[in-house]
Amino acid sequence: MQINCDDCEMQYTEACQDCVVTHVLRDLGGPLEVDPNQAEALEILADAGLVAPLRLVPRSDGESVAAG
Repeated sequence: MQINCDDCEMQYTEACQDCVVTHVLRDLGGPLEVDPNQAEALEILADAGLVAPLRLVPRSDGESVAAG
C-alpha cells in the first residue's frame, strides 16, 4: 500500500493533525510505502492508543491536490 497525503480527501483538514502518516511523512517528504504486515501493526498500535490512527480517505476523483 502506498500512502500519499496528496491522494487523501482529508488533506488540509483537522484529520491531518491526528493521522500517523502526517507525522511520518514530515520526515520522509514523500509517499509512504507500507506492506500489509506494517499496516496491521500500525492498526494494532492505533487501537491500543499508542499512535494516531491512519486517517487516509482516498480521493474519489483520483486527483491530487497541491498546497495552495
